[in-house]
Amino acid sequence: MQWTDEGVVLGVRKLGETSVILELLTREHGRHSGLVHGGRSKALQPVLQPGNTVQATWRARLDEHLGTFHVEGIKLRASRLMGSSLALYGLSALAHLLRYVPERDPHFALYETLTVLVDHLDDPDLAPALFVRFELAMLAELGFGLDLDSCAATGTARDLIYVSPRSGRAVSAAAGEPYKDRLLKLPGFLIGQTKANRPSGSEIRAGFALTDFFLHQNVFAPQGQRAPEERARFVALATAGDE
Repeated sequence: MQWTDEGVVLGVRKLGETSVILELLTREHGRHSGLVHGGRSKALQPVLQPGNTVQATWRARLDEHLGTFHVEGIKLRASRLMGSSLALYGLSALAHLLRYVPERDPHFALYETLTVLVDHLDDPDLAPALFVRFELAMLAELGFGLDLDSCAATGTARDLIYVSPRSGRAVSAAAGEPYKDRLLKLPGFLIGQTKANRPSGSEIRAGFALTDFFLHQNVFAPQGQRAPEERARFVALATAGDE
């Protein structure tokens, strides 16, 4: 068995004195791990860092085997991202979230969303909103996507400012008014209604509150788990001193 694909490094685990087990999210083969001989060498260590994009050739005798990777760097972002606390917490949080995705299943849309996110993960103007969108993409890939295109009650696409915690569908201002204390806020940047180049801190907080609710309800809680601490730290940095 053999294939070659592009992938983003999620993490590495030491194996023996010189090798590592590399974990990638690949474009066509999903989340995939493999052994890299010599992965702890001076030549490969800078390449096998979280956030980098690599070209990986995987080989194994049988498909169910761990197999081995031969890896070459394509886009090495890690040295830049390591200088940003926001990016470091973001990398840890996204890797944790991606481990809920079944191994070896392709997730094309999620991969594209991830590559855009890691390109800008150290940019405080762009990373927070991109991370919220990444979490929405995660929910969709796991079968819990939100429907934010029209009002669940009236079908209108106007004045959408709430989300139903039961259905995950948008709700208009008029339809949601009697129940507003029980509805989640829908930040305008998720439906193209933010006029500023950068969403406000309150919008970003509303976005993370929205994804946090559905991630907890549908992903973390059913497995008896909680959101990673790194996510909370990322959110705190992303919204610090911004209203």
